[in-house]
Amino acid sequence: MKTATTTKAILVASACAVLLLACTSQGSDLLSAVESGTWIASMSDTEAASLTSAAPAPLGAERADAGRSTSSGGSEPARRLRKKGTPRPKPNPLKNVYFGEQHLHTAASPDAFAVGTRATWEDAYKYALGQEVKLSTTGEKIKKSTPYDFVAITDHSEYFGVMPRLIDPKDPLSKSKFAKKLQNPGKGAMTDPDSAISVILRSLITSVPMKEYVTPEMIQDNWKRYVSAANKYNRPGHFTALIAYEWTSIPNGRNMHRNVFFRNDTGPKAPFSAFDSYYPEDLWTYLEAQRNAGNECFAIPHNGNVSDGWMYSPNEFLGGPMDARYAKRQAQNEPLTEIIQTKGSSDTHPLLSPSDEFADFELFQNMINVGQPSQVKYGYYRQGMVQGMILEDELGANPYKMGIVSGADSHSAYSNNEEFNFHGSHGATDDVAQKRLKPGMSPSGEPGAVVGTAGATAVWAEENTRASIFDAMKRKETYGTSGSLIRLRFFGGWKYPGNLVKDKNFVEKAYKGGVPMGGDLPKKASKAPTFAVWATKDPESGNLDRIQIIKGFINKWGRTDEKIYDVALSDGRKPDPKTGKVPPVGNTVDLKTATYTNDIGDTQLSAMWTDPDFDPTERAVYYVRVLEIPTPRWSTYDAVRHNLPMSKDVPATIQERAWSSPIWYTPSEDLLIKTKLKKKTGQDWGATTYHPK
Repeated sequence: MKTATTTKAILVASACAVLLLACTSQGSDLLSAVESGTWIASMSDTEAASLTSAAPAPLGAERADAGRSTSSGGSEPARRLRKKGTPRPKPNPLKNVYFGEQHLHTAASPDAFAVGTRATWEDAYKYALGQEVKLSTTGEKIKKSTPYDFVAITDHSEYFGVMPRLIDPKDPLSKSKFAKKLQNPGKGAMTDPDSAISVILRSLITSVPMKEYVTPEMIQDNWKRYVSAANKYNRPGHFTALIAYEWTSIPNGRNMHRNVFFRNDTGPKAPFSAFDSYYPEDLWTYLEAQRNAGNECFAIPHNGNVSDGWMYSPNEFLGGPMDARYAKRQAQNEPLTEIIQTKGSSDTHPLLSPSDEFADFELFQNMINVGQPSQVKYGYYRQGMVQGMILEDELGANPYKMGIVSGADSHSAYSNNEEFNFHGSHGATDDVAQKRLKPGMSPSGEPGAVVGTAGATAVWAEENTRASIFDAMKRKETYGTSGSLIRLRFFGGWKYPGNLVKDKNFVEKAYKGGVPMGGDLPKKASKAPTFAVWATKDPESGNLDRIQIIKGFINKWGRTDEKIYDVALSDGRKPDPKTGKVPPVGNTVDLKTATYTNDIGDTQLSAMWTDPDFDPTERAVYYVRVLEIPTPRWSTYDAVRHNLPMSKDVPATIQERAWSSPIWYTPSEDLLIKTKLKKKTGQDWGATTYHPK
């Protein structure tokens, strides 16, 4: 699910995720309870924590679905309505998985407003909770099939919340001369360089504000309105509305955006914007000041794929080699990165991973609003992870030791993560199928159909609260998906028994004997580490094709390298004994009807795997990729539903996937000394090696 179209003359931005609901009706009932006031209105976390409830049900037990296993490897409560008198679920020390959205824009973002979006913060929460809403541009009624468990609305801090006020006749801001011009834009407002919309967008791209609309008083007031809406829908234990926003730096069209997250119920007095500074170090200074004042926070970069090679560079933002201070500050302030969203995948690229047969996935390759290709080198996560280890070797700090999340970056207020239920992502530019599938290029030079659906973020947390989800994200116990709600566990250790994933106490023993995704292996290396991985399908999507472990490392010549291991295969498949290649899982998609059969693949896969190529002197990083069988892409569903030609610009099918946050191995000091004695011949991305099971 996975790439994105850009909009006419528009700067586009960023997004997050959490737990699957028991059923759609629960989200609707919950929403009704919010609006009717039958929720407990002002319960503190301390008061709520004093309530008791039954222990959470095993993972998978909350839905009777043939496609989901009840063999847990963890636990996960079905969401229960917390009306008055309904207790909050107890925290689960072994963690529950929560699915959600961490990157979403409403009419409060100036670029979303510019493309016709008028949906509000409340509309976004209602959709996430499973209530029927309307597209603000067409009036079409839409509804999520599976509600989310958490949402972070990340409107741009630049002109935060200003645009809706400029067209509200009840607001004094609507009386200004500029506001009148915005209210009556006339034809061609998106292309007229003198139109109010063009003035706004040019201001965003240049980071030069209209000062009368970014006064501290105005932005603080808008922020309070946002926090108030978030607190209205936040219900500890049941649904989380995270406090967040997007900082939107775009020097010369290079995407350097970050989403900023806060742990508490208020966040700052006002967000820090690119109008204050478009330099990441200044954003970090702001974050550090917030934390020093007791306001926990961090930032998540996104869209490295359109950063023109800046996002994971060994150089500082303003040029010159990165120093230790810079690397350390980035590591402290940016624990996660976004791997996929509507503007494409930032995992890897075929030019960087030529032997990875699944590298060509939902690519979006042109810089936003620039119309020229983004440099590939240093623009993708997999390369960045290993580049980070090289920098750690040199500087003592790894700036790219980042866990994984996914998002939407939708500018319609709605996170459309379901291929069969996609309604566009950028307001009036793609709100109907005829626009989405129309041949031609966007201003960024990408075909319209290249836009993707939203990714989803999964968080392993003790409970569904702001604090617990924030803490899980900070420790990187997260994973991202292309949109499908795949369940995934990943642990690494030195002494795991070979049958650990089959043990009824798998999760408890895995935590005790090792580390989960996002963790660091202890510095011992008497033998190779062992990894435990377990995945189950999304009950509303395709079966699973395979589980892979991707290893990035610094090889004996000091160059970055990667290997990909198939550790679990569906349908009893085996690698070809001569080539080592694994036969494809097959494809049951009927392109005439946009349907498929789930009679290939498996509903659940698991494996214990020990690295056969482990070298204790080499830094290494491991992460999991889970692949589904092929299913119809949104563009195929649209073409069939509306009797339109199939797009030739994108594949007709998609193999949905999930990516775990990594587990890192760092040699002990004595082994690092041996490593430094090895001959270094360069630090460029080395040749990839496909290594089947």
